[in-house]
Amino acid sequence: MNTQTHKITFTGSQNEELAARLEMPLGAVRAYALFAHCFTCTKDIFAAARIAGELAAQGIAVLRFDFTGLGASKGDFANTNFSSNVQDLVAAADFLRDSYAAPELLIGHSLGGAAVLAAASEIPEASAVATIGAPADADHVVHNFAADLDKIRTDGEADVTLAGRTFKIRQQFLDDVARQNLMQKVADLKRALIVFHAPRDATVGIENAGAIFQAAKHPKTFVSLDDADHLLTRRADAIYVADVLGAWASRYISGSGAAPASEDHPGGVVVRETGNGKFQQQVLSGSHRLIADEPVDYGGLDSGPSPYDFVAIALGACTSMTLRMYAERKGLELGQISVDVGHAKVHAKDCIDCGEGREGRIDRFERRIRVVGAVDSETADKLLEIADKCPVHRTLEKGAAVVTKLSG
Repeated sequence: MNTQTHKITFTGSQNEELAARLEMPLGAVRAYALFAHCFTCTKDIFAAARIAGELAAQGIAVLRFDFTGLGASKGDFANTNFSSNVQDLVAAADFLRDSYAAPELLIGHSLGGAAVLAAASEIPEASAVATIGAPADADHVVHNFAADLDKIRTDGEADVTLAGRTFKIRQQFLDDVARQNLMQKVADLKRALIVFHAPRDATVGIENAGAIFQAAKHPKTFVSLDDADHLLTRRADAIYVADVLGAWASRYISGSGAAPASEDHPGGVVVRETGNGKFQQQVLSGSHRLIADEPVDYGGLDSGPSPYDFVAIALGACTSMTLRMYAERKGLELGQISVDVGHAKVHAKDCIDCGEGREGRIDRFERRIRVVGAVDSETADKLLEIADKCPVHRTLEKGAAVVTKLSG
């Protein structure tokens, strides 16, 4: 799959650090989406991971995260409720807006579907909302622990078992879901809506999809998931949702998740801290969004290439492009070109092939060029000669002037 996953953290509604994954396409980003998982689930549940990956392969970057107190996120689940989940979603949207671009698509699975319906009004850039097996009322989730309701009401809290795990549910949770008026939120949505639901969903009945669809105004779409189960545990069902969702969303997203170029650096590169981890940086280059970081061993999150990795990337890409231009100009039938680039700091006196006039420790980049198919020795020698004419190669060998100024 042509995607890359970045590990990310951001601050949630209760000032706790929330763990997230941003599934990014390798190419240009068409738009950003936000995914809310089901009640007591995590961002890594199969449906969330598979749908996010499939959408990223279609060019839609997807942020999925663990709500406060769940998965790898910090905080106490017992202190959370539906309202805090909604505010976690708003915080996630704020993070995307500040670090990448605001989400145009909101996706929610089960109770997460109810949460995105409730949160949409607080995320103005969101133009489309998708629900998957969502309840029509937030308090629908209470049936999961109906046997414990008396104890919660009597003692103020109770340990309940859900999907083989124990969670503490407090009276404040019941009070909060009882106050929600989700159907009014749906009626006032003012966004395109697509409702996915399986007619035989044994966890959230199909009547919930009917209520949501009836309350919503156009444009709205209903998609039956036939015999899928509530958690979309079959790979084919999750892929189907992603395929339909990606095609449907194309009518409502802008087509580019790129933030406008910096007025101070038109056409240039902007690098800025994300606030995640010690070293993570967002790299803005035209319509492209990248992440730079350091490995975990150096105190980073390993969420993207290191600065020296980017230098090696520049050298490798420039070399391959230069060789391809040469081959086309000379009419050479070359197969696929690939360039491996390694970097190390070495002592000049120990580097036999580094040239003369160098002292002390120096940076040594080693390229290994591969061409698919047979290449005769004369052509191979010429390719090595042309590789050294790559502009980035020349810049590295000759050095460059770096002028630094402090902006106000």
